[in-house]
Order: sequence, then structure tokens, then C-alpha cells
Amino acid sequence: MRRAAQLAVCVAALVSANAVLADDGPEILVLAPGGAIDVDEARVLDARALDAAARPDLARALEREVPGLTLAETTGNSWQAAIGWRGFSASALQGAEQGLAVYLDGVRFNQPFGDTVLLDLVPETALARAQLMEASPVHGRNALAGSLLLQTRDGLSLSGLRGEADVDTVGSTGGSVSLGLGDEGANALVVAEVRDDKGWREASPSRLYRLFAKGLYAREGWGVDLSTILADTRLTGNGVAPVDLLAADYDAVFTRPDTTRARFARFIVAPHVDIGATGRIELRAHYQRLTRRSANGDLADFGPCDADPGFLCLGEDDAGFDEALLASGRRVAADPAIDDYAVFNRGAERTRSGGATLQWLDETRTDKGLRRLALGVAWERARTRFRATSELGELGGGRAVEGLGVVLTSQDGGITPIDVVSRMSDLAVFASAELPVTKALSVEAGGRWARNRVRLDDQLGVALDGTHGFSKINPSLEFDYALGRDVQATAGFALTSRIPTPAELSCADPEAPCTLANFFVADPPLKAVTAQNWHAGMQGESGGIAWRLSAWRSDTRNDIRMVASQVRGRAYFANLGRSRRQGVEASLDWRSDPWRVSVHYAFTDARFRRAFVISSPANPQADGNGLVQVARGDRLPGVPRHALDVFAGRSSDRWELGVAMRVRSPQVLLGDEGNDNAAVPGYAVFDVLGRVPLAPGIELSGELRNVFDKRYATAGTFAEIDDVHLVEAPDAGNPRAYAPGVPRRFTVSLRARF
Repeated sequence: MRRAAQLAVCVAALVSANAVLADDGPEILVLAPGGAIDVDEARVLDARALDAAARPDLARALEREVPGLTLAETTGNSWQAAIGWRGFSASALQGAEQGLAVYLDGVRFNQPFGDTVLLDLVPETALARAQLMEASPVHGRNALAGSLLLQTRDGLSLSGLRGEADVDTVGSTGGSVSLGLGDEGANALVVAEVRDDKGWREASPSRLYRLFAKGLYAREGWGVDLSTILADTRLTGNGVAPVDLLAADYDAVFTRPDTTRARFARFIVAPHVDIGATGRIELRAHYQRLTRRSANGDLADFGPCDADPGFLCLGEDDAGFDEALLASGRRVAADPAIDDYAVFNRGAERTRSGGATLQWLDETRTDKGLRRLALGVAWERARTRFRATSELGELGGGRAVEGLGVVLTSQDGGITPIDVVSRMSDLAVFASAELPVTKALSVEAGGRWARNRVRLDDQLGVALDGTHGFSKINPSLEFDYALGRDVQATAGFALTSRIPTPAELSCADPEAPCTLANFFVADPPLKAVTAQNWHAGMQGESGGIAWRLSAWRSDTRNDIRMVASQVRGRAYFANLGRSRRQGVEASLDWRSDPWRVSVHYAFTDARFRRAFVISSPANPQADGNGLVQVARGDRLPGVPRHALDVFAGRSSDRWELGVAMRVRSPQVLLGDEGNDNAAVPGYAVFDVLGRVPLAPGIELSGELRNVFDKRYATAGTFAEIDDVHLVEAPDAGNPRAYAPGVPRRFTVSLRARF
């Protein structure tokens, strides 16, 4: 308490030492808790950058503009691409190294059930701005590496009636229509998007329907914003494929189907009241509903029992006896007509969540510079009901799994129907300040205290019941110094954390692993992940050249990792030691109308800091028990060490044309934490972007992705192919499996504004 009081006195002294200049102050922009503090170091993409291709594409715009940011299409579906940055990710998949907090219009967009980020629900046509921030505790849980803040347009910035329709060479069609009306005092916007994507891989269709509406009403001293998102998506993500299969047929999938159906609705109301000439009190309340249903056909480790071939068994238990498969309490009989058994995992998630953030913000111009202050409280609560079953299946033609209608359990309980309710609450108090000490030096400080609770209620018994609590104070401190009129240096520290999600807490027992579509079997405790983040850098602008150079380090403890079980297709979560992610990022952007050239480079070194043993039975270098030895200094899987993005283009009133190149170095295979196998090869891919006006208000845009039709992989792991006959590659024996990159694809769109 004494140190806190001393800090408060110092902050008060700095605040009072600045003389306030007589103006109305800057416009307050709220994209997340804390307002616009530390925005000067953010990687910012405006609406033009987000819409540079043939259609608005958030993920690929970030990949072009942010040094080191990489997309991994592990599911084989571009709408489920995982954003990887600084060794962490924002992904739709459970088990990924989640580490980015995402906010949309000031409200957290990570789904409370598993901190996942569902990009297929984002109304991309309505996006006005995206900015990637350094790690800050003010942005709450899961901001280990940083935060992605998204802002939508309104009826003024997207005014009038606009329409867009596009088609590509794969057969994907889609478009959007928007209507914006009003002025600064009152306006409204409605955006509707639809897409039918056949997918470039076999049996991989996707459909998306998204509706966004926003209204703004402002008067002298007060105002209110209202917005809503409605989305209905059906995605097919058939995952990685063995390398021998891809060599024979690049479009092929390993096993199928793997579908996810999501229905999402979110409502936000954000009233604000001005306090004096420079301050504002804002309440941002939200309510949302998410329903997701998944169906995944996969291989299975069961067949006729050794002791009694007339029945099916999962294998041998620890005592060496057959573990029988059961249905309704009875043993499952083997069918001699079925050659290859499989499993059909079905899951249903229904989440209802809501919350509110109340904060006071003040932005004042002083004789020494801009002073920003923020103080607030945030509360969020979520309830999820999750149900899952494992159904007996048969592997048929084209490696498609057909469910046989028999819901399975196993004798030892490793396979069982699940019906559980999770309740999560998050109460936090946060504060941040940007204080000019001199005209050249400013200090930014922030902190957040949070108390989180996760409660699990088993609806079928008591095995999953449990309550978990987490409480922590995370601080941050940064110094900014102006070395000259156009050159600024910065250095800072931030402590951030991520609590275990309900899914992870409920699948943490190696003796009772979960299927990859089912994260609820056991309930031992997991510790929260913490990250100590350091960063330093310089940036400047002169003669049309903007440049930036930065170095960073993130040391994490109690990493939560998904560990493969000895049983095929099953896994569990565990705290496994420490890791260090560090690197250097450099950017150079030259503009001289009508030309632009940009170069972004990032070096990312991500390594384990403590030795441990992990299960990876599909790894060909694993020992007889399926275990892999991980040594201190081994690289983290799925993180390219080098990333280079280059863009060169010309833009005028008559036409625009640009060429983009992205280069990624090799990355360690997922499941190869011991670094015992050859890495996934690196790649260099070229894209061409262009647009030309046809008439006033009418424009033709085009994008040619992967110009040279290069075959490459965005991620890799292992596949157990011994028990599967690949018709396309009958001699296949390589266990490596890749997430293939998109082949050459030409998209053209027609846009009109009235």
C-alpha cells in the first residue's frame, strides 16, 4: 500500500505540473479499455489498406502490412486461418498458442469458452480501421503478445448506397451491399454480406451470411452508439494432408468431413457523457449469443478385440486387458462387413455472454504535450453448455467417414458422452496514463487488477464438477523520447497473463484424454500463463520515407500446451515449463505519388526455456512409449524465424497496380517439440493487385494470388497413415502432413456507389 501511495503521489505531481492549453482537446477514440493510449506505436491499417485486394480481407491485409505476421491455414479453410505473431496466435482452433486479445468496437471479441477468435464472424466490408498493439495489461486476459483492435465504419464514412460482387476461378462467388445515411449528429449504416465458396480442395465448401447495423446519435455534451452483428456461417475445414497424398493430388483431403456451423448475434449499446472540455465518461455494454455445431469424421484406434474378435475394443488398458467399447452399457459387436472402422465426433456449444465497461477518459493538450488519462471497471460473464458424442463410423470411399448411429463409450471412461455447463466471470479494474514530463519525454503507465472465476457443472454426473479462481495485478511502464522533430525512441515493460479456459481446465488429465472435438473429460487444475514483455525501438519519417526498427522479448511461464495422447485423435492440456520469444522487426515505407514501395522484415526466435518430456506418438522419432525429449533451447513449432513482405505499386486516379511478395522461412512441425525432424520448407509467394474505374462511381478490381502457382505449406504436423490405403498414393509411407497453401487463384470484383 505504501508503494502504491507513493506512485499515486508521483502521478498526481506529473498531472498537476502540466499547464492546460485553452482548446477543446483531441477527439476521444475508444477502441478498447484505456482509449487511445500507446496508439503511436501501433501498426495501423486504414480502410484503404483493408480493402486493397479484390474484396475486403482482414487477415491477408494484416499479413501484407504487419512485419512477421503469418497466416497458418491448418484447417485447410481460409476463413479459419490462424493469425500468428511473435510466436503466439489468434485462432479458431482449441489448443493453439492463443496470445492475442481482439476487440471489435471496444468490446472483446475472443470467445469466452476458449479464447478463440472466429474471423468468419467479422463483417469485413464494415471495417474502417485495424491496429495491432504492443502487449498491455489494460487490454485484459490473453493479451500475451499484444492486442488487435478493430473499428467499424458508420453511416457517414460509408455513406450512400454501395454494392460489390465478386467471382474467382475456383468458383467462389459473393458480394455485399451497404446503405449509409445521416450526418455527424445522427447517422445509420447497414451492411449485408454473403458468400458461397466451393473451396479449392475436394469436398470443402463454405457459406457465410453476415449482417451489420450501426446507429449513432450525438448532441452537445452526450451521445449514444448502437450496433449489432448477425452471422450464420458453415465452414468445411478438412485439415492437413499427408505429403505423399499432396504430391499425387494437391487438391485431395485425408479424411472427411470436418464441418463447423456457427450462428452468432451481438448487440452493443455505448452511451457517453462529456465531462468538461476534454473528458468523457462512457459505458459500453454488450450481449451476445454463439451456437456452434461441429461434425468431424476421423480415424480411430479400435477394432476387433484380441481376446474376443466378435466385439470391438479400444485397445489394451494399463493392465494389458482389452478395453471394450460400449453402447448403452452393452459391448459393441464387430461387423465382418466393415473393413475400416472410424469415429464421428459431434459437438455442440451454446454460449450466452454479456458485460459492460465503464471508463472515464481525458485527453488534454498541455504546454509539454498531450496528456491522456483513463480509469475504468470491466465486468463480463459467460455461460456455455457443451455437449459431445463419439459415434461409431465406417471409413468409406474417398476416405469419407459415415456415422453408423451408435454412440460410444469405453470401459474405462476415456470415451463417453459429455454434457457440461461452464460459467466464467471476469471482474477487473484498470487505469492508464500518458504523461508528458518534458516536451521531449513522456511516460506511459498502466495496470489492471482482475479476478476470474470458472465453474464447471457436469450434467451427467459429478466427474467434471469444479471451481477455479484466478486473481492478479499486471502493470506496465513505458518511456517515449523525441530524439528530433521526426524521430522518436521508446522502451517499455508489460506484464500480461492468460487464464486457463473452461475447455483447457476440463481436459488436463493424461489418464483421460479428450477427442479433438471434445475438451471435457477430467478436471485437474491448470495455472495461469504469465508473460514478461520488454520492447525498445525507434521510428521516424523524412523525405517521404517512414521507417521503424524495434526489438522485443516475451518470457512466459506455465505455458499451456496441447499434448497428443497415445490414443489416436485424442489429447489433453498441461502446463509445460517456460519459453522465450524474442526478435527484431524493421519496416521501410517510401511514398512519392503515384508510387509506393514498402519492405517489412521480422526475425522471431521462439524457444523452450526448460526441458520436459511430451507425448507425440505420431512422431517417427518418438521412443517406444510415444514420448519425445524436449531440451532447453529447442524451437517452438509453427513459428517461422524469418518473415519478409515487399510491396511495390502505382496508384493514380486512372488505375492502380501493385505486386506483393511474402517470404517465410522453414518452421518446426507441430508435434515435433524436440526438433528431431526436418522442418516445413519455407516459401516465397507473389500476388498482384489492381483496380480501374470504369465510370463515375463504378470500379473494377482484381487480385491474382500465387502468381506462379507455387506449392507450399503454411503449417505441418504428422499423420498416422499406416492403417489407411491412399488410392492416389498407394506407396505412401511418409508420416509428415502439411497444410497446403492456396494455388493460383484469380478474383475479380465489380463495385458501384450511388
